[in-house]
Amino acid sequence: MQQVKAGDVVKVHYTGKLTSGDQFDSSAGREPLEFTVGAGQMIKGFDAAMPGMALGEKKTINILPEDAYGTRSEEAIIQFPKENVPADMKLEPGMTLTLSNEMGQPVPVIVVEVKDDVVILDANHFLAGKELIFDIELIEIGS
Repeated sequence: MQQVKAGDVVKVHYTGKLTSGDQFDSSAGREPLEFTVGAGQMIKGFDAAMPGMALGEKKTINILPEDAYGTRSEEAIIQFPKENVPADMKLEPGMTLTLSNEMGQPVPVIVVEVKDDVVILDANHFLAGKELIFDIELIEIGS
């Protein structure tokens, strides 16, 4: 039976959950996820789980933060000058905004606190610092 190896293009269905059981993502009701194994397109722990899987196989994997979205970084907490916020924009804790980095790429941030002169923003990935659980089903193996 054919097994996945590095360089294979695979299609999988998956469900991602936190250790609390809360689901954060799933391919259910959508097209399966397609990626090249070992090409760095996926988080490290997900990619590492693929080699050796057989067509139709299902498995559940646990991925520690360092093999997922990393640990939370205090350097990703930003003090953004309130004067740079449009006057008509009402900011509240918990809101998601999108800033641009030096290369013009979008960076999602969450408003943590609104002070008189600055807005405290968190640019950590929302899954940073979390252990993830994925249920994976291998649908297709290409090359």
